[in-house]
Amino acid sequence: MRVRIIGTGGAVPASCVTSRTLEEKLGLGPGTLEAATGVVERYVCEAESQIDLACAAARLALADAGIEAGAVDLIIGGCGVPYQPLPSTAPLVMQRLGLADGSAAAFDVNSTCLGFLTAFETAARLIEAGQCETALVFSSEVASRALPWKEQPEVAALFGDGAAAAVLRKAEPGEGRVAANLMRTYPSAWEACGIGSGGTRFDFHRQPDEFARHSLFHMDGKELFRVTSRHFNGFVTELLERAGWRHEDVDLVVPHQASPFALAHMARQTGFAPEKLVDISARYGNQIAASIPFALDVARRQGRVVPGAKLLFLGTSAGVSFGGMALEA
Repeated sequence: MRVRIIGTGGAVPASCVTSRTLEEKLGLGPGTLEAATGVVERYVCEAESQIDLACAAARLALADAGIEAGAVDLIIGGCGVPYQPLPSTAPLVMQRLGLADGSAAAFDVNSTCLGFLTAFETAARLIEAGQCETALVFSSEVASRALPWKEQPEVAALFGDGAAAAVLRKAEPGEGRVAANLMRTYPSAWEACGIGSGGTRFDFHRQPDEFARHSLFHMDGKELFRVTSRHFNGFVTELLERAGWRHEDVDLVVPHQASPFALAHMARQTGFAPEKLVDISARYGNQIAASIPFALDVARRQGRVVPGAKLLFLGTSAGVSFGGMALEA
């Protein structure tokens, strides 16, 4: 697909919370959470909303692209957790950005932590088909909500809030392309990670106890590690084959920031040199679907993404799915 990124932006809340602060609050020994998670600090919403973060990131991406919001004719939200179950989040972001009624299409997709890649691919295919010219894709997460601080503090301390956005347009020959996309799902591990309440599974009125019990995030790290260790390396090999790339062709790997330890394991498992990975997890935590685009924005602003560079986006999500994209910048 002849599509290129013409702008990116990332946003975090004003409040930065260190693991040391959380340890003191929870009555844990100094260094306990940092040793368990590898995360030193993360940003947490206090006054900001998920929509505030999304719009801040979107405005930065539009400014980076050098265009006004009115030039956008497609907005896709790829959040792991939406602002509310109904309606979707993207129309509200469209409204807050000041786009006129009927000037664009706006909708959400959801593949949890892989939401940005799914939204990116959806937008790219619509651009390629001539259905739109300029797409704004965003992921915004308030990951600090509904965390199991009492039951699993080592899980809760992994997450941080943030948002990121990208502006896409059709690329001319030589300007870049999406060389390959791939997703593979392993539903045998469907129950290993998730939040049960908020949809139709539990009725708030008829099942209040069940609703309350399933309202917090849970994660079975051992089960997720088992599935990833067994299948992820083969997934990466298949993605590279689809792109027609060799392992050594990849200039930069932009992974989902699951945790510092998970990224180190991924580097060992896949054989990519650590210096080829964008690793910001220790300073920002796991921002769910915003992790990949936020890491991309950081890499672009650090000058690590140059024209012609071969980028490999990689991630895992609840469900359980592996997702990836091979992109020529």
